[in-house]
Amino acid sequence: MNRRPLIAIACGWMAGSGLAASYTGWRFWLFTLGLSLVCPAVVMIWRQSWRSIALVWLAFLIGGGYWLYHEAGNVSRIGALAAETSPDKEEAQPLDGQSVRLEGTIVSTVKVDGDRADFTLKASRVSLKLAGGRASAMQEIPGGEKVAVQLRLASPSEQHTAASWRRGLWVTLGGTLESPPPARNFGAFDYRRYLHLQRIHWLVKVPGASALQSGQPTRGTAAALGVVDALRDRLGERIERLFPGWQAGYMKGLLIGLQDELDPDKYAEFTQLGLTHILAISGSHVAINVALVLGLLRLCRLTRETAITVALLFVPGYMLLTGFSPSVIRSGLMTMLGLYLLRRGLLKDSLNVLAAVALLMLFWDPYYLLNVSFQLSFAVTAGLIVFVPLLAPYFRGLPGKTGNAVAITLAAQLVSFPLTIVYFNQFSFLSIPANLLLVPVIGTLALPLGTGALLLSFLSVRIGVWAALPVRWLNTATFEATSWLGERSGFMTYWKSPSLFWVAAFYAGGYLLLYWGKRRERIAAEAIAERWQEEETVPLRPLAAAASNPRHKRILRFGGKGRLQFDRALAYKLGQWVWARRRDLLRLTAAVGMVLLLLSGYQSAYRKGTGYIEFIDVGQGDSALITTPSGKHLLVDGGGTVSFRKAKDAWRERREPFEVGAKTVVPLLKKRGIHRLDAVILSHGDQDHIGGLQAVLDSFPVEAVLINGSLAESKTMTALMETAIANNIPIYSAFAGMTLDPDERTKLTFLAPNPSIVSDRVSIMKNQNHLSIVFQLVMDGVSFVFTGDMDVSAEKSLIGEIKQSGSDRAGLLSTRIDVLKVAHHGSKTSTSEQWLSELNPVVSVISVGQSNSYGHPNQEVVGRLERIGSLIYRTDLHGGIQMKVQGGQLWSRKKTFTQSVKRD
Repeated sequence: MNRRPLIAIACGWMAGSGLAASYTGWRFWLFTLGLSLVCPAVVMIWRQSWRSIALVWLAFLIGGGYWLYHEAGNVSRIGALAAETSPDKEEAQPLDGQSVRLEGTIVSTVKVDGDRADFTLKASRVSLKLAGGRASAMQEIPGGEKVAVQLRLASPSEQHTAASWRRGLWVTLGGTLESPPPARNFGAFDYRRYLHLQRIHWLVKVPGASALQSGQPTRGTAAALGVVDALRDRLGERIERLFPGWQAGYMKGLLIGLQDELDPDKYAEFTQLGLTHILAISGSHVAINVALVLGLLRLCRLTRETAITVALLFVPGYMLLTGFSPSVIRSGLMTMLGLYLLRRGLLKDSLNVLAAVALLMLFWDPYYLLNVSFQLSFAVTAGLIVFVPLLAPYFRGLPGKTGNAVAITLAAQLVSFPLTIVYFNQFSFLSIPANLLLVPVIGTLALPLGTGALLLSFLSVRIGVWAALPVRWLNTATFEATSWLGERSGFMTYWKSPSLFWVAAFYAGGYLLLYWGKRRERIAAEAIAERWQEEETVPLRPLAAAASNPRHKRILRFGGKGRLQFDRALAYKLGQWVWARRRDLLRLTAAVGMVLLLLSGYQSAYRKGTGYIEFIDVGQGDSALITTPSGKHLLVDGGGTVSFRKAKDAWRERREPFEVGAKTVVPLLKKRGIHRLDAVILSHGDQDHIGGLQAVLDSFPVEAVLINGSLAESKTMTALMETAIANNIPIYSAFAGMTLDPDERTKLTFLAPNPSIVSDRVSIMKNQNHLSIVFQLVMDGVSFVFTGDMDVSAEKSLIGEIKQSGSDRAGLLSTRIDVLKVAHHGSKTSTSEQWLSELNPVVSVISVGQSNSYGHPNQEVVGRLERIGSLIYRTDLHGGIQMKVQGGQLWSRKKTFTQSVKRD
């Protein structure tokens, strides 16, 4: 702290900002007061000076206060303007869903994907709807306000129109103002929070390009960035001429940071192997390009100072050209500051440079602190500076620079691992060899050669194409390697989202384990021994340790005038032995702690001994996760995106369409720390129940798939069955009378379909709703009934069969049902009065999409549930619903608040 005060200040600032981001208002100041009382203890234990602690504490307070100041100003000015202009507060129109007209400047790139164009508008003037439905005159927005525009394109010609829009263009548009949606499930991505950190509070839905009138380009920063965007597009077009097919999208990301056109399958391969950082312009890209510039300038016989000055001027242009992301800003500023200090002969400590850049960026925008790119970029850079010297001694025996490359790769993986599982909840052990083998090839060959080919193409396209040939071969070999590695199974692991304490403990444990490493100690001891032989001084701490040990008193003798003298050689050896034993104990403690930490992090988020049922909000569809007290996981349906698009509208397809399984179900399963599924139950073959399961089967090991004895005639069902067969997953037909016992406290009794209505062989059946799997789940004394999309006819048949047989399967009609999953999203074709009177559920869950076009749930069905006094949960109103079962008690919570469900 005394030697690197800038690092201590940066850490204090970030800690204050982080605490303010987590605890707003009075809670932040309460925590601050509590931490203030800890400062004297820190001074006494760590023996730090009061001045150092005061400096860090001041940075902590300023950082927290600076965050709170920005948060106080991060509010919607349009909302405030609407409140001021409304003459009658009680009759004021709600802004959410209101038609508005806006004038302003486009301040982001315009992304055209299928039938949608997205951009950010800095609105300067707005016309709102007043009471009575009339529109107000255009009003100035003080300081302007950014809004996210989502424009629905009506025809292919509008795609070309939207592609011509640039940053800095003044536009007038009309649309619907909507509040950004929050996270719909526990732990899911919060789009509202994401936009809030960009100071955006409203979405504007625009019906088509005809609703937007473009004016003249403005002057200022946005217009200048628009010119840069045009230059990037021209470079992208040139890259397309040099590289064919998917390679063009890959090279655009590698050379100029344009990732939008990379093939989704190729990007998925990079993601699985932890290689996406290659496509994000970062420190390695900046360093390679600066090295190329310096090398060329030195070949031109320019002086060292002149070459550094030119490189210093090159970096800002490169930052602009590659997109100005947080990682680019961090690496660019570090390079510029480093080059400046190098020119002045003052470059001594990279950590101080990193701390200075972090403070500059956070002062410019404190919200950078919560940006994933910012966190990974700074963490990995700091990790390389700190951990590579600790790891390098272990690999000194490797030839050439291989040892240093291995140490760099391992350090980067070690540091990025906690943040990777925080945000992505997965880690592949193949990431280490993939980064070790492919990153040097891409960084030292593909990147500089690709840059050279691009520059040569401006002299002659033909020369550029010839120069690009080696890069094409390298790209082909790279993706052949990633494809081969991606096909290896058993190396991908899924981790629950860890706490901040876990992340801090991982970094501390990893550092201490390496710091106390035996190899490093041996090398350090050899260096000390050599220095001791050359000098007459002896390390004091080992001598002191030896002198204080009663068993070693025989080596001491008193000389003249009571002066204490030592047998230096023997004392030194004994001191070494004492400290070695102490270090061994510390090293063992750190190693055991790291193992326990990793084991705890790898456990599921659900505690064993307690049962959990989670109804996942998948929009207009069904999906439920059942976790038994012993830790078994069963997934019932997986939702699905339903599309009615015709062939003539193929132009509307997006490059990577939203798919609920890949975007919602799979990420949530990973976030819960689920490593495998013991069963996947397909209640029936409709798209809104099975569409999302393809991503599930592609991502997780599955022990068994249960179907209703028939198949739907759809590409989705065919693909699912083919995937299950290819992965050697057993497929079973579930019928009435069958049971499944995941553990001794959990039992599933299947009630439908009746085997008599399904043929002996699995066949194609069109009416899947009537054949839905219906089962009763009894977990630790609490009863649930899952119904799929069963119709009224199936309900009557089931009740009649049970009464006629007298078996009363699992006591379905003799005991009260605690939770009923309402059939068919609350449709009027299900949930009859007779069915409800027989079950009489305490809680009813309706899985249904917001503003769906089917009118679900039917109000008559809702009325029936209300009349029997059942507590109704709806995913369209409440988001995801979680239930916990323990000791015969049931607790439930929806996304907004927690409440207890009492049983009679």
